[in-house]
Amino acid sequence: MFIIPALFILVVLMVYPMVVIIKYSLFDNVITNPNPVFVGLKHYIEILKHNVFQQAFWHTIYFTAMSVIFHFLIGLTFAILLNARVKPALRSLLRVFYIIPWVFTAIIVAILWKLILDPLGVMNYILQTLHIINSQTEWLSSSATALHAVTFINIWAGYPFYMTSLLAGLQGIPPDMYEAAIIDGANRRQQFFYITLPHLAPIIMSISLLDFIWTMRVFPLIWAATGGGPGYSTEVITTYIYKKAFTDFQYSAASATAFFILLISMFMAFFYVRRQKVQG
Repeated sequence: MFIIPALFILVVLMVYPMVVIIKYSLFDNVITNPNPVFVGLKHYIEILKHNVFQQAFWHTIYFTAMSVIFHFLIGLTFAILLNARVKPALRSLLRVFYIIPWVFTAIIVAILWKLILDPLGVMNYILQTLHIINSQTEWLSSSATALHAVTFINIWAGYPFYMTSLLAGLQGIPPDMYEAAIIDGANRRQQFFYITLPHLAPIIMSISLLDFIWTMRVFPLIWAATGGGPGYSTEVITTYIYKKAFTDFQYSAASATAFFILLISMFMAFFYVRRQKVQG
């Protein structure tokens, strides 16, 4: 009886929309067509053959993989720095400084970085001053750099999640283990690989799976920064779905595409839940 309200909300807000999306994907078109015709897997087959979807899929994989990898590397680095023995005042100041990217919403982050990466913005000025580049680069307007630029922006915006999680994990490691390792002659590299990483492994696995699911579904950041352009150079599955639904008004095709994200998310969620059970 206690869990019935929660189950009701879960069904209304999650299960029912998923069922509706699957239903929509099996008809020729819905909403705009008062009498939709059942077409089965037609939309799924057409989408898989669509060149733009294929580009969006690989862009999503690149965007997600690079974000997760560098979120971990940067987050772990800053967590180790914050866990070092420094003055409390300095540690507090650094914590505030490092966590700033997490304070802003995706739209604000996109606007800030659009200004920074503008051809007349701060980034080009600094790089030209240091003689790293010779001309003004259009980071978000060039098909050669746009995908890398939005990936960089997402990395900057997301690493504090790893940093705070890993910092909590580092502070939970007993100092006695490091003291015993030093007595046994272990250097810093050996302490890191044989003490730090094994203790952080459960946290790393959990937050990496969560980050993969969240990053794969990122929409506001990319939409506000590039809108999927120039051309289709930053098109990801979420922007592809949005354009299919609200630009082309092909709601059934958009629903079929959304089902792919649902499958991938459920696949990753299965491993996350299984990991949590093992830890428990």
